[in-house]
Amino acid sequence: MEESTMKEGKLMKKGKAAANMMDRLPREVVVHILSRLPLPSLLNSKLVCRGWRTLIRDPFFISKHLSNLAEAGNDPSFILESNWPIPDQRHFIDFFDHSEGKVISKKLPSSPMPMYLVDSCNGLLCMHDTSRSVYICNPFTRLYIELPKLIKYPTLVGNLGLGFHQKTKEYKVIQIVFRRKLRRVDSSTTSTTSSESEVQILTIGSPSWRDLGTIPYRFIHLKTKALVNGRLHWLSKPNRYTTASLLVSFDLETEQFQEVPKPDCCGSERCLRHLMVVRGCLSAGAFHENDERVEIWVMKEYGAKESWIKELSIGRYMPLTLTQQESRHFIYSKRNLFVRVLCVLKNGEILLEYKSRALVIYNPQHETFKEFTFPEMPRWFKINIHVGSLNWLHH
Repeated sequence: MEESTMKEGKLMKKGKAAANMMDRLPREVVVHILSRLPLPSLLNSKLVCRGWRTLIRDPFFISKHLSNLAEAGNDPSFILESNWPIPDQRHFIDFFDHSEGKVISKKLPSSPMPMYLVDSCNGLLCMHDTSRSVYICNPFTRLYIELPKLIKYPTLVGNLGLGFHQKTKEYKVIQIVFRRKLRRVDSSTTSTTSSESEVQILTIGSPSWRDLGTIPYRFIHLKTKALVNGRLHWLSKPNRYTTASLLVSFDLETEQFQEVPKPDCCGSERCLRHLMVVRGCLSAGAFHENDERVEIWVMKEYGAKESWIKELSIGRYMPLTLTQQESRHFIYSKRNLFVRVLCVLKNGEILLEYKSRALVIYNPQHETFKEFTFPEMPRWFKINIHVGSLNWLHH
């Protein structure tokens, strides 16, 4: 008993000595080291000593950590929200050490009320609750704010997007609500002549939303928005009778919509299926009906049509984790319509999402598919790229 007490005393002394030594390190050295850690490691570092804990909470350090993450070009991290079997449960998935065969999965604390993931930007989540109130929150610090009520359609949450403009340093939330425009043909019939969407925007910190009027677009595949060059991007088509997909951007500084040139990826203009960001460039997943392959196209120089290049082509695959019923449906449908390219990893592998049911890592060198799972992985989910950060809003 006495020997055990002596050992514990020695360990406590060693721990205090180590903490004192860490406290004596030059501040610039500590900042340089800690600001380059992935978030799970940074959170553990708060336990080392009081000085580190104070530093890690400092807004200047948080900003530097976020900036270093963006510049380092590391493999991304994600927020995965369970839809079934346990709803309103979120996990943080970090591919930071994927090149060494390690992927971190962390179950996040539950929110005080049922919440639904909408978007992510700079470590912040945009979410809404069952009453259609919209929130911005940080899932790690658990700080959140409720945004002002919407001017139009307060009970309806349309297509929401969260973005940040590096020049203005402003966060903005945009809501786009699709409305069909009807024209009466005669006294007994009506016909849909065109589609348009109403747009509202909120600069976070402002007391109310602003109405930006209507735009002649109907956005499709809403979850595949991409933020590049201070602009949000969506795929759209003008009306229900037109199959041509358009690539539309919204400038967060000027608040103007503009069409972006598309790649000449196939004969049918319906080939563009979803958008993503590859190594900082606007990119698109294209589907070909002839061979059911997914192609990844990358715009190397933003705004230049001739800079679009095809980087990769991915063949057919059916994840084993799909149920027998889902598999049968998958076999007799155009399979790759249900495939979304999430990102290209540093080692060249590609992370794919299949029908919000399975995650798969594709190796283009060997043309192999490997399903990715983690403990408590839900059967049905929504996934967003999310930078793990302690970032918060400072008005």
